[in-house]
Amino acid sequence: MTTLGVEEEYLLVDPVSGLPVPAAERVRAEASLRPGIDLGDVQPELLKAQLEVATPVCTSLDEIGGHLSRMRRELSAAAERIGCRMVACGTAPAGDGKLMEVSEHPRYLAIRANARRLADVQLIHGMHVHVAVPDRETGVQVVNRIRPWLPVLVAMGANSPLWQGLDTGFASWRTIHYARWPVEGQPPLFADLEEYERRVDALLAVGVMLDRGQVYWQVRLSERFPTVEIRCPDVQLRADDAVMLAGLVRALVVTALQQHDEKVPYAAPEPELLRAACWLAARDGLEGDLFGPVGPAGTARRIEAGDLVCELLEHVTPVLDEFGDTARVFSLVDRLILQGTGADRQREAFVAGGLPGVLDLLISDTTGT
Repeated sequence: MTTLGVEEEYLLVDPVSGLPVPAAERVRAEASLRPGIDLGDVQPELLKAQLEVATPVCTSLDEIGGHLSRMRRELSAAAERIGCRMVACGTAPAGDGKLMEVSEHPRYLAIRANARRLADVQLIHGMHVHVAVPDRETGVQVVNRIRPWLPVLVAMGANSPLWQGLDTGFASWRTIHYARWPVEGQPPLFADLEEYERRVDALLAVGVMLDRGQVYWQVRLSERFPTVEIRCPDVQLRADDAVMLAGLVRALVVTALQQHDEKVPYAAPEPELLRAACWLAARDGLEGDLFGPVGPAGTARRIEAGDLVCELLEHVTPVLDEFGDTARVFSLVDRLILQGTGADRQREAFVAGGLPGVLDLLISDTTGT
C-alpha cells in the first residue's frame, strides 16, 4: 500500500473580531498538557498567528481522517482555553491593516529579512499531501504527469474567498496571494532528475530563496521525505474534505507511477496555459468553466468544472478501487458538488450573516461540531 501524509496550516483568531491572534506558542504549550496531542505533532509557522500540523506516515484514509480530526479537536480546545479560536481557512478573513508578528525562529526571521513586507502579510494557509515514490528520479516524472491536473485540484480545494473583511471575488485568494513569491505556482517540465536539481540549484544561486524549502511549486519533490508533495489546495474547512483530497492525490500519484512504468503518453500543457488555467480555477472554483488537461499537441480545452471533476475521477478510479477508497471518495466528491467548496460556503455565510456568520461557520466546521 502506497503511504501518504498530510500537513495542514491553521489560523488563530479573536472569536469576536476575527482578527489574527499571535498566540501560536501559547496554544502549542497548552495543547501539549493534554494526552491527545504531542508537542511534536504541531509546529509554529512563519507568523505567530499560525500553526502547522503533520500526520504520521499513513497507509489508509481512515488513518488520515483520524489524525486530522484528533489534532483539529485538541488544538481548537487549547485555543479556546486561552481565549482565541483556531480556524481552517485559506486566508485570514478579517484584518486591520497591521503587520503580523513573525515567529522567533532563525529560518523565519531570515525569510522575513529576505522577503520583507511580503512575509508580514503571509496570512495564507494550505494543505500539503505527501505520497511516497520509489526514488527522486521517478518522482520527477510523477511531477510532470500531475501538472495538467493542478487546476482542478485548485478548484476543488478552494477555501479562501475573503481577505481583510471583503469578498475578493476569487474562490482561492490564497492561490493569487501566494503567486507573489519568486518560486511559486506550476513547475516547468523536467527531462529528468538532473535537470530538476540543476534548475533548483540555479534559483538558489540567484539568492531569491534561502533554501530548497522555499521552492513553493504546487507540486514538487520533498526535500525531507521520499515523497512527491502536492501543495495547491487551500487548507480545507472540514477534515473529511481534506481526506477526500488526500485520497484523490494519492490515486493521482499512483496512476502516474503506473503510467510511467507503462510509458503511457501524458498531457504537457505550455507553462502560460497552465498558469492561466490555475488562475481561472482560483477565481471561479467549481462555479464555471475550467481549462482541462491538454493533449501532447498542446491544444487548450475549456470544460465545465463538474465535467472535469468527472474526468479526474475516471482517471483515478482503478487506483481508488485498488485501495478500497472509491465509495468514500466518490461520496465526498458528490457532497462537494452538491454543497459547494469551502469558498462557496464561506461566501454564503458572509452574505447571510457578515463576518460574524463566517466566523461561526469556520469555528464549527474546523472541528466538525
